[in-house]
Amino acid sequence: MEKRVMTDSKRRRALMAASAVLGGVLVISGCSGDGDKGGADGSKKSQAQVDEAAAKDASKARIVISPKNGATNASINNAAKVTVSDGTLTQVTMATADGKSVKGTLAPDGKSWKPDEQLDRSTTYKITASAKDAAGLEAHENSSFTTVSPDNSFIGNFTPEEGSTVGVGMPVSITFNKAITDKKAVQSGITVTSSSGQEVVGHWFSGQRLDFRPDQYWQEGSTVTLKLKLDGIEGADGVFGVQQKTVTFKIGRNQVSTVDASAKTMTVTQDGKTIKTIPISAGAPDNPTYNGQMVISEKFKETRMDGSTVGFKKKDGKGEYDIKDVPHAMRLSTSGTFIHGNYWGADSIFGSANTSHGCVGLNDVKGAGDPNQPAAWLFNNSIVGDVVIVKNSEDKTISPDNGLNGWNMSWSAWKAGSAV
Repeated sequence: MEKRVMTDSKRRRALMAASAVLGGVLVISGCSGDGDKGGADGSKKSQAQVDEAAAKDASKARIVISPKNGATNASINNAAKVTVSDGTLTQVTMATADGKSVKGTLAPDGKSWKPDEQLDRSTTYKITASAKDAAGLEAHENSSFTTVSPDNSFIGNFTPEEGSTVGVGMPVSITFNKAITDKKAVQSGITVTSSSGQEVVGHWFSGQRLDFRPDQYWQEGSTVTLKLKLDGIEGADGVFGVQQKTVTFKIGRNQVSTVDASAKTMTVTQDGKTIKTIPISAGAPDNPTYNGQMVISEKFKETRMDGSTVGFKKKDGKGEYDIKDVPHAMRLSTSGTFIHGNYWGADSIFGSANTSHGCVGLNDVKGAGDPNQPAAWLFNNSIVGDVVIVKNSEDKTISPDNGLNGWNMSWSAWKAGSAV
């Protein structure tokens, strides 16, 4: 019975539609423009009226989140920020994709927010923000972005360290973990200044090493400031800097030790005055010590020296020497030149014979326990960055990039290696 009633109803609607077409009702109705107005009292609003009403209810606060939604390779230092105009922020939350929250600080005026700490690399973050306008109407915004990855970023490992006191020969040396192709852009993001007013210039030894120094040694007692503003700088194709750091260090007294390999003596001066003369034993005729200006880069009260690690090997592959407890050793080159204590040589060689494999030896005792030994005195009175000059040796001048030894390059040649 229900099915028959429904069929009759459909039949009646079809007849009514046909009648309307024949009478022109549909034509008139379709062109009248009154179909959305409803009854004579206009109880239904037009779309324009609806939009206008919605606009009146919308908050005037405008939230902007950086980076933009979907951004990649975002900075880990400065990218994340929330600001609002025509309103104040009421809540901002930031978290990683796995839900780890990030603490941040809302400005006192409620107009901006930023995270408190450096972000992690290769991490997706989501920011959700709310704000109110003067009328108390709320606005909401959110954004998700991913920070730069280790593969798409570079850092520079630098020396000396923050707060250290170093000798007058200590350059600022930066080693990048990736090869830099846009050297000008990277060097432009680095400044090195001295409180002495000395001009400081950078020199590229390779695509991964950039050193800074003045024309002459640093002024004793001065303060040197290194500023790394590499965040977002594209050092190579698709590889961006992430560092934003300021480092300061002090220059100590002016100590220079001059080794005369021929006379087999070393003269130590401080601020131009001789404070000690020490007998030494430099490199033997078959393995003379490099000439030139060298800088102490490391200090070890005791260290192992294995000849096989620096090219001095016997036929069986073992080192020509392997001393496991060399006392009071101070590095002068990357290739293995040290100035150090020597307890295995006879006392008579110091000041009279050159016997080493290229190092500069001073008399000492096994165990480095006697402060009265010449090597102990020099070790205790030297700091990283002090200069050791070797002259009158039969060897060549050390290469400027073998250690922190750029002082063996003329000022004009040094400046020619700058990219800015």
